[in-house]
Amino acid sequence: MSKLKTAFVWRRVGLIILLASCAILLISTTNPNTPEGFLVIAHRGASGHTSENTMAAFEEAERLGSDYIEFDVQLSKDGELVVIHDDTVDRTTEHTGPVDEYTLDELEDMDAAAGKSTNTGDEEETNLASFEAVMERFAGKMGMLIEIKESPNEPGVEEKVADVVRQYEARLNYTAFGKNGGILGMNKLKNTAAIMIQSYDFESTHLLHALLPDIPVAALIHEDQHPLSDELLDELTSYAAYINYKHDLLDEEIVNKIHERNRKVFAWTIQSEEELMRMKQLGVDGVITDYPG
Repeated sequence: MSKLKTAFVWRRVGLIILLASCAILLISTTNPNTPEGFLVIAHRGASGHTSENTMAAFEEAERLGSDYIEFDVQLSKDGELVVIHDDTVDRTTEHTGPVDEYTLDELEDMDAAAGKSTNTGDEEETNLASFEAVMERFAGKMGMLIEIKESPNEPGVEEKVADVVRQYEARLNYTAFGKNGGILGMNKLKNTAAIMIQSYDFESTHLLHALLPDIPVAALIHEDQHPLSDELLDELTSYAAYINYKHDLLDEEIVNKIHERNRKVFAWTIQSEEELMRMKQLGVDGVITDYPG
């Protein structure tokens, strides 16, 4: 082979490598599961469009391109983890009474449609679901932000959540180069935050950090905890990767203080374009919203 032809071949090889590198960069930086960049988290799934905290809401959130789904877990009567926000079933089902007075089987039979329509045509898609069922369906498929309800009356909920998360760690360790698997359909891109856990209960988040040191935890901040003293912020950021604030409490000073400590902040719960734009101007790292997409 002539030198000219050899040089031409090597130029072609170099061009192919360059194009492949650019493609990988593009796909990895647009991966919806990566924690880099501004994130949109679907609050209780796409709860503004369909029944909150149900498979229908989570599927809709995925369809709309959400980076993460956010959902709540608490314990049933028989000590199993169920996905529901309130401490009673009154608001979202046709039943009444505290969640912890029903077994998981009983809860899973309850339709949580609460008058909202769903496009699935499958009644079970709007039933209450177990935490494990949600993990089985979505772990490694899209990001998950799990909220543990304040736990004075639910001792052991953190350990149970940690036990389930550990069962799915193999799926959580890697995510694809994009929704369709990217280059050769192979899972290659390391994803260290395919799951996050948050709570208003600081003792709970601290315990979860100890139980799952590789899983980011977030401290939720509302009116009762605002304003945070510098001392408390230092304490929280010593283990919490995220400080997630009620949006109308946030200002530039708070966001800067969190970022100065090399931590991130999500704002909740965003319901309008105006609120979204204000949060972006403040420099938050993501928003939790009922209306993703």
